[in-house]
Amino acid sequence: MIIACLPCSTRGNSIYAACDKVTDSEPMVEVEQSPKKAASTNKQLPPKSKLELTLEKMGMLDVKKEIPGIYVDLMYTRADNFTGKVLYRNLNRAYLHPDAMAPLKRAQAILKKRRPDLSLKVYDAVRPMSVQQIMWNTVAGTSKNIYVSNPKNGGGMHNYGVAVDVTLCHATTGDTIGIDMGTQIDYLGKLAQPRYETEFLKSGKLSKEAYENRKLLREVMVEAGYKVLPSEWWHFNLVSRSVAKQKYKVIP
Repeated sequence: MIIACLPCSTRGNSIYAACDKVTDSEPMVEVEQSPKKAASTNKQLPPKSKLELTLEKMGMLDVKKEIPGIYVDLMYTRADNFTGKVLYRNLNRAYLHPDAMAPLKRAQAILKKRRPDLSLKVYDAVRPMSVQQIMWNTVAGTSKNIYVSNPKNGGGMHNYGVAVDVTLCHATTGDTIGIDMGTQIDYLGKLAQPRYETEFLKSGKLSKEAYENRKLLREVMVEAGYKVLPSEWWHFNLVSRSVAKQKYKVIP
């Protein structure tokens, strides 16, 4: 989920991406302290769809093929997302632009060197603008419209293949059970926002384990070349929206 810039103090920091979300105005709620659990990490994939073949013709690369040991579980192939619908019916593989693939590959290598027991797990990568439109239609005219970028404004980094939603998982199984990240993937609330982590750690709303796990994930991704999104611990951009619009083609 991607939108307009946050008026936050972290915007000047070079490791932070141009913000895709604004801060939410909803009250704080307690949530389950774990990312979404995949039904099957190593499920058999169907033959490549027309969309996937088109993405490859555009030069997009398959994450699983390019990065040894990484796990992929696209969250929008299931209905347990903010729309309550399956959004990826013809996209079962995670693709990225080569410019974004290279730093993700570096990030996996950096993580494996620091923590051989862990791996990265990708929940979203390339996102067609047609899917972005469905997301926008879901929230348009509601209080949730601040969380999704209007395609008329150029969409977000996923729509150019230069953003990734990622978490930590167990290297041997790809499972996330027991790895506390503080919130589920795709949770829309302050507890998911990196800029509030110190505050929530002090108040006890964020565990020390979750704090350290998020810190590890950020350090790995930033060292590899990605930028942090202040509103989502799992979302990392390669470039700002303005750069993406100038340099990369939109995924239709």
